[in-house]
Amino acid sequence: MFHPKYRHIIFAFFMSFFMSFLMSAAISIINVGIPENFIHIWMHAWLSAFVIAFPIVIFVGPMVGRIVAKLIRTDEV
Repeated sequence: MFHPKYRHIIFAFFMSFFMSFLMSAAISIINVGIPENFIHIWMHAWLSAFVIAFPIVIFVGPMVGRIVAKLIRTDEV
C-alpha cells in the first residue's frame, strides 16, 4: 500500500485515467461512430487525453478542493 503523502498523486492518476478513458470513448463515438478500427481510434484518443488530463488534475485538484471547501456549510443546523 502507499504512504498517505501520495494520496493526491494516486487520486489524480485514477481520476484522470477513468475520466479520460470514458470521455475519449464518448467523443470518439460522437466524432466517428463505431467503425471497424474503433478500438485503435479510441486508444489513440485516450492516450492523448490521459497525458494531458493527469498533470491538469495534479495542478487543478487542490484549487477545486479549496473552492468546494468554501461552498460547503460548516455550521450544524
